[in-house]
This record gives sequence, C-alpha cells and structure tokens, in this order.
Amino acid sequence: MPVLITLSYSAPEGADHDSTAFGFLLFKHPAKLQSFDVTVGQAHVFYPEATPERTTVALMLELDPVELARSRRFTGDAFALAHYVNDRPYASSSMMAVALGKVFRTAMTGRSDSYPELAAGTIPLVVTVAAVPARGGAELVRELFEPLGWSVTADPIPLDPERADWGDSRFVDLRLEGSIRLADALNQLYVLLPVLDDAKHYWVSDDEVGKLVRAGEGWLADHPQKDLITRRYLRHEKRIVADAAARLANPDADGTVEEDENQPRAAPRLVDQRADAVMRALHDVRAHRVADLGCGEGALLARLLADSAFTEIVGTDVSSRSLTIAERRLDLRRAPDRVRERVRLLQSSVTYQDDRIAGMDAAVLMEVIEHIDLDRLPAAERAVWGLAQPEAVVVTTPNADYNALYPALPAGHLRHTDHRFEFTRDEFQGWASRVAGEYGYSVEFRTVGEVDERLGSPTQLALFLREAR
Repeated sequence: MPVLITLSYSAPEGADHDSTAFGFLLFKHPAKLQSFDVTVGQAHVFYPEATPERTTVALMLELDPVELARSRRFTGDAFALAHYVNDRPYASSSMMAVALGKVFRTAMTGRSDSYPELAAGTIPLVVTVAAVPARGGAELVRELFEPLGWSVTADPIPLDPERADWGDSRFVDLRLEGSIRLADALNQLYVLLPVLDDAKHYWVSDDEVGKLVRAGEGWLADHPQKDLITRRYLRHEKRIVADAAARLANPDADGTVEEDENQPRAAPRLVDQRADAVMRALHDVRAHRVADLGCGEGALLARLLADSAFTEIVGTDVSSRSLTIAERRLDLRRAPDRVRERVRLLQSSVTYQDDRIAGMDAAVLMEVIEHIDLDRLPAAERAVWGLAQPEAVVVTTPNADYNALYPALPAGHLRHTDHRFEFTRDEFQGWASRVAGEYGYSVEFRTVGEVDERLGSPTQLALFLREAR
C-alpha cells in the first residue's frame, strides 16, 4: 500500500476566512490532483475534504521496490534478499521526508502572499502519518513530539493481526494534534521522520548540517532530545554531528568548531575552500559592489562584510527565513550605521528580473544553479547575465565527475536531495561558454578543492567578465 500523510485544518469560529484558506498556505489547489516526481517514485497531493469548516490535504508516496534495488540505495550485499524485500515502499521514513520537502517547499518557509498573517501565526492542526518506523517505540515518538506542543497518539502496529502472541512491530500509526505554525509543523516532520527510523536512504554530507539547522530553527536548539535528533538525522557521522552541535549551540556563528592548537590541524573544509575561491575571484576583478544571489543564511555575506574592500553588498534569497537568519548572523540590528549602510537583504528569485541588483560590479551564484530546474535555468541566465548585467559573475557548482570519489554516494546519484542536476566538467564548460557568448561575456574556469588527476576538483568555478561594448 502507498505511504500516506494527512494534515487537517479547521477554521476557528469567527475567523475572517474559511478552512479552504489552508490550500493557499500549502500552495496547492484543493480542486486539483497534483503529482511530483521524486527519486524512485511519485508523490501525489490531493484533498479528501475541502469544506468551509474543515480542509484536509493528503500526501501519498508511491515507490517502486524494484527501482529501489536497481538504484542501489541500500548498502551491503547487492544479492542479499533484504536488498529487494524491505519496508521502504510502505514506511513513512526519510523518503516521505524528502517528498514533504519537495512538495511543500514554499510552505516550509512560512511565506504566504494571500494569507500572510495566517501563515505567520499558530493554527489548529491534526496530522496523521501511517506506518512510521520508530526505533525506540511509541515512547520515543512521544519524547520527540510532545516537547514541541503536540498531543501524541502512537498506536503500535502488530506484527500479525491474526497472531497476537507475536507482539507488536516497530511501526506505529501516528496522530498529532496541536496549535502550531504550519511551517514549523512541516519542518518538524521533515526532520523527525528519518530520526524515528534512524536511517536515511541517501548519502549524508556537510550540506545536511545546514538543512538541519534551517529546518530546526526555533525548536531544535532547546529540544530535550536535541543530541539524539542530531545524531540520528546525520546518520551518526561524528564529524558532521560535531559541526551541527556547534551551530545549534551558537546559531549566529559560521559553523566552525574551535580547534585545539595542540592537535593536528584538519584539512580545510570544502565549504571554506569554496568561499575562499569566490573571495579571490572578487578581488581579482576588483569588485566593490557585490550581489550574492541565493545568499542563503549569509555565510558569504559575513565574509564580504568583514572585508572593507566591498562597499556595497546585496544578499538576495527566495526564502524569507534564510534572510532572517542572515540578518541575525550579520548582527545588523546592533551594527553601527556605517556598517548597515553597506548591506541590503532582499527577498528575490534568481529566475526573475530584479532591477535592484542591476549594474553591480559582480554577482555571485555560489552553489545555486544546481538547485534550479533545468528548464528554468534559461530564465536565470536572462535575469542575471541579460538584464542585471554585472561586470563580473562568479559561479560555483559541484563537479559530477568527482562524485565517483565519494564511497558512500551511490553511482548516478546527486550529492544533495535538492539538487536538480550536477554538471560534469565538460557540461559545465559547455554551458558557461554558451552563456558567455550569448550575453557578451568572456569566461575562465578554476578548480576548488583537492584536484584529482583524472576527475578534477570537487567544486568547479566559472568567472565571467563582461566584454567592452
């Protein structure tokens, strides 16, 4: 049977809206069945009920167990029976979390153009999740959700309804009731479903720390089970868990861990090498007015602000939550006027024209293009190179060739679940050369990170320079 999750909202008496406003918060029309491709399957969104009194949205996930086996999403002996016979198509685990993140991505940011106050406030919600794998049982389910304000019902599923003496399985049918912000509810489910399963179906990298910090904003840092959540979410990868713990302890920090000077110094992280390479490129072109497009939580903005060479800094992102975190990281509210005057944070999409970023010395798209659907990439090209027309553009993106050197990453898979694609070196150079020629730029290519003689560097960088006209 397909995996199913439902969310129900009943409008309070006297409200200036009926319950179908819920569809606006979710950015999914109640009258339409919508389907989305996810890895090895499809997610379907529909509304079992949509009346003025009560609206329920359902997310159904259909996975192909044969395709799961073919895609080598499970480690171990490929010929083992468990490789083909497992609970993944029937359990609300990390695959359901990925579907939630894709289908309700905008709702998870807390944005709603039609009902901004409703999206920002708490609303009465009922959530049901079928067949949740719970390593720790119903007791752990309550320990995870009750501190967040949910009333929890976790009914164990028997191993066999006809054989009571066999006892219960490790699965529960979950029901949550509470008054909570919709974005928080979705983010909590996104994090806690794979935590309950204590397993993820995809490779975990440094990027997962940022996902955990973003999804856990406002609730994870003070959660009594924070350590367990962090360990399980990051698949017990000690180095990455330590990084996450440091960021959760100090959300305004840049994610680095204080080093013991008596211990051997660790190799620079790729995320730091990437930012260093971008800064070098900006200095090479003598940029002073820089726009960081898709700035996220402001890691690069913090570097730019700390460098007096950059006199005007603009950070844009489609996520208002990320911009709020960036503002806090930069400490703009307490900064002196001369510092605040150098920085602007703007909610904007890289695929749309925005005259506020036109004519800058340089624009940066650091690990951004791979998050854009390929059929929307031309819109980003036109918005940045064609309309904004900065004097220079710096683009970094993963090198798909290098993925073969990551032993935990299955062949043919992307480094991050939100990546729409990853260019090989030839693909990236072909794409960048075409964009440069089409919009009047020259382009040079640089490596970022340790270079393998055969496969290149983990990150590839293109520096575009606008040609004189």
